[in-house]
This record gives sequence, structure tokens and C-alpha cells, in this order.
Amino acid sequence: MRRRYWKLGALALSCVAVGAGASLIANAGAATSAGAATAKHSTATGKKALRARALVRRAVDGSVVVATKGGKFATVTFARGTVSSVNGQQLTLTEGTKKATYRTVTLTIPTTARVRENRRTAALSDVTAGQRVMVIQAPQRTWVIARG
Repeated sequence: MRRRYWKLGALALSCVAVGAGASLIANAGAATSAGAATAKHSTATGKKALRARALVRRAVDGSVVVATKGGKFATVTFARGTVSSVNGQQLTLTEGTKKATYRTVTLTIPTTARVRENRRTAALSDVTAGQRVMVIQAPQRTWVIARG
């Protein structure tokens, strides 16, 4: 079950990384010579990979369109932040960093959502204010992953 969460989170975050990598490649300058290009390529690739990973770690909110097994497309969204409050099935989340707030959103979490708190199965009512949370919403399933 944990593997499924990991795969979905990794899929969402890797799409962000691919977009960042494509942007870095589009902005890269032309190589000067074949020998210099080979030497610079390995160093530049490593630096670009580190920048892409840092970008993924800083991702706060996003949506990704993925192909399904049936040949259709589905939108998967994620939101990450600190819990402000939980009221019934309403989860109020402050998105951003510790120093700056991007926005505050209230998400309606379905009763069928899978909730994990500190790597254990939990209920939405177990999630408390101040915890770091990632909410992943796919067409057929919602996950709430809380830590802290």
C-alpha cells in the first residue's frame, strides 16, 4: 500500500522535474567544442539534476495529466503545506514555506480517502493543526499523507 503512495507522489513530482529539466535544456547555451562539450556535459547534467530535485522538493501545488491504462487521460492534483484546521471532511491547508505563505485552501476530503499519519493508517480526524500534509487527488482516489 505504501508503494502505491510513493508511486503516485513520485509521478506527480517527476512531472514537475521533467518540466524544470526541459526549461533548463531550452535555456542552455551551445557547446564550444566536442571535447569541452563532453567534459562539461557530465558536470552540467549533474548540476541540472540537482536543480531539478531541489525544485521538486520546493513544489507546493500542482496538477499533472497522466495517461491511463484505458488510453484516456486523467488529472492528478497535489497540494502540500501545513494544516490550519480540520472540520469534518474539510481540511484547511496553508500552502507555502515556513517563511512565506503562497495561499490558504480548504479541501473537501471524501470519506473514501486513504489517510496516513506518520506512516500509519489513520482517520482524517487524527490529523491536527500544525502537521505537514500532502494531499493527492486522483479521479478515483484521494490520499492524505501527514507528518509531524
